[in-house]
Amino acid sequence: MKTFLKTVSCCAVVLMLGNSGSLLAQDKAKGEKVYKAYCATCHQANGQGLSTVYPPLAGSDYIKNKPKKEIIKSVANGLKGEITVNGKKFNGVMVALPKNYTDQDAADVLTYVYNSWGNPGGTVTVAEVKAVRGK
Repeated sequence: MKTFLKTVSCCAVVLMLGNSGSLLAQDKAKGEKVYKAYCATCHQANGQGLSTVYPPLAGSDYIKNKPKKEIIKSVANGLKGEITVNGKKFNGVMVALPKNYTDQDAADVLTYVYNSWGNPGGTVTVAEVKAVRGK
């Protein structure tokens, strides 16, 4: 019986890990569509940004070092004022992700950015976006 329970437990863990990996892939794929449709206009398709106007998202120390809640807030509510990204100063306005994009879209695009171009990885959930967008 103990062997059976160990086997069942191991299988459950493998299934959960496998499923979470495929969920991450799905979130990233959906997020990539949102990114290409909206974010790439400023941050470029490769995440490199544009000169001193739009900061890079690729290999961004800003994304790596800022708390996730602040990154979500930037996308959900917009961002203005001076920031430093990879040693360069940027002082502009990033408008909020338009309301026609859902909380799920925001979570997906953030998950995509967190897992692209050498960024630290991780996921953003709908609940995290709702908590920030609601304020």
